[in-house]
Amino acid sequence: MTTATRVYVARLADLPVFDPNGDQVGRVRDAVARLRTTNRPPQVVGLVAEMPLRRRIFLPMGRITYIDSDSVVLGTGTLNLRRFEKRPNELLVLEDMLDRRVTIEPDEVPGIVVDVAMEANRAGEWSLTKVAVREHTGRLTRRGHLHQLDWHRARGLIGVPDTQGTANLLALLEGMRPADLANALQDMTDGRRNEVAAALDDERLADVLGELPEHDQVEILVALDRERAADVLEEMDPDDAADLLAELPRAEQEVLFDLMEPDEADPVRQLMKYQKGTAGSMMTSEPVILTPDSTVAEALARIREPQLPPAVAAQVFIARAPMATPTGRYLGVVHFQRLLREPPAEILGGVLDNGIDPLAPDTPLVEVTRRMATYDLVAMPVVDRTNRLVGAVTVDDVLDHSLPPDWRDRDTGSDE
Repeated sequence: MTTATRVYVARLADLPVFDPNGDQVGRVRDAVARLRTTNRPPQVVGLVAEMPLRRRIFLPMGRITYIDSDSVVLGTGTLNLRRFEKRPNELLVLEDMLDRRVTIEPDEVPGIVVDVAMEANRAGEWSLTKVAVREHTGRLTRRGHLHQLDWHRARGLIGVPDTQGTANLLALLEGMRPADLANALQDMTDGRRNEVAAALDDERLADVLGELPEHDQVEILVALDRERAADVLEEMDPDDAADLLAELPRAEQEVLFDLMEPDEADPVRQLMKYQKGTAGSMMTSEPVILTPDSTVAEALARIREPQLPPAVAAQVFIARAPMATPTGRYLGVVHFQRLLREPPAEILGGVLDNGIDPLAPDTPLVEVTRRMATYDLVAMPVVDRTNRLVGAVTVDDVLDHSLPPDWRDRDTGSDE
């Protein structure tokens, strides 16, 4: 193997993995170490790489020819695409050891693991040999000394930890998209997943919950204290919050609704009144809405807001005041391509499209799908009987409700 003889595992996280032809096959997520029956440090048997479509596979160390600070290169293009599953005598270095509290011997000084190094011997066998440990001072304003220790000088590395923090693991996960972070959480034990989820800020956790299977959403939410759970629900898109609350007992729903701000709770309550499988039940109640006397420049500024999902930002719905749903009379829509072709000072009332009938809240999913496909749309307005805009169904809503209910679950799907 042509590579460095000592590598700190946290520095491998998120590195691209290339095959011999230079094509990227995935990204490194962790290293797998096998416990030994003797007192020797665990043997590193491979890396875990995440492939497209969020599948995690095992890469044996014998298949890896090169590791550096920028990439990991394989010696073969033939891979076993079976989904990785940790065996009883194995541990995931980053997930199981990062942030673990240990004792530095022989001085009995408490510390926290911030990284672990793997090292190759002359025979090419990799083992965990060094541990980077920061002394735990217990003071918020003072960071403890960082030590690079031999494996045997850090007591408490193996076994179920009494306590395990999240700061260093969160630092590795920080740059992940919400869907990828949700995927990483599904690979953790229930307790570790709940610890990491609880350590995320409200907005980040809200985004991640929307990418998880419903049973994981519920387990994470109920593990939070109720006030925190209400804060997270307020940060979620109303349609996602409604779907999550629908999985809880009615009494628990009411407790959380009472803890939420009324202006955040009301849209969620309204969405939960619609029959499941209809446009009303899957729509977002917060599309981009402007009045007909707004300008193209104002519309472009709104859809440039970074927090808007692409499907929501693809068009602006035009309605009479008030602008919050349910609005005044719905007038039409202006797609972003039309906005790009018009002068910035042009008013939206002069360029809107009202040639496609909007959806009713009780329109079934199959009809919503057919009409969006017919007109090649990424979103459609939903109006009530008095022609007030109450929301919009986006293409991601349609996909989410058209796929099997467990499509986000990592345990489903065939293994090649």
